[in-house]
Amino acid sequence: MNIRQEKIAALLQKELGQYFQREARSLCKGAMVTVTVVRLSPDLSIAKAYLSIFGNSDVNEVFENISTNAGSIRYELSKILRHQLRKTPEFHFYLDDSFEYSKKIDDLLDQ
Repeated sequence: MNIRQEKIAALLQKELGQYFQREARSLCKGAMVTVTVVRLSPDLSIAKAYLSIFGNSDVNEVFENISTNAGSIRYELSKILRHQLRKTPEFHFYLDDSFEYSKKIDDLLDQ
């Protein structure tokens, strides 16, 4: 990634995190959603956002709710970022399971 992509990815990561914090009750059903990584396509049209979801027993339900509302999330962020970005990228959300993976490895090492 070039410097411009990195700056925009950092901005999107920060704003997505704040958005999920504000909308935790309605969109995230009370779960805590952390945006771990945002990766942009070279033409800045697609943003892949990796999410960690904690505090809810049904992670897949929360993730599906976020994925189905990707268009409205893009719209809300475009209102916030209208003075910084000419065009807000389309969001593709992915579950980041690196925390669970590292916990599983730690448990195996402890045995």
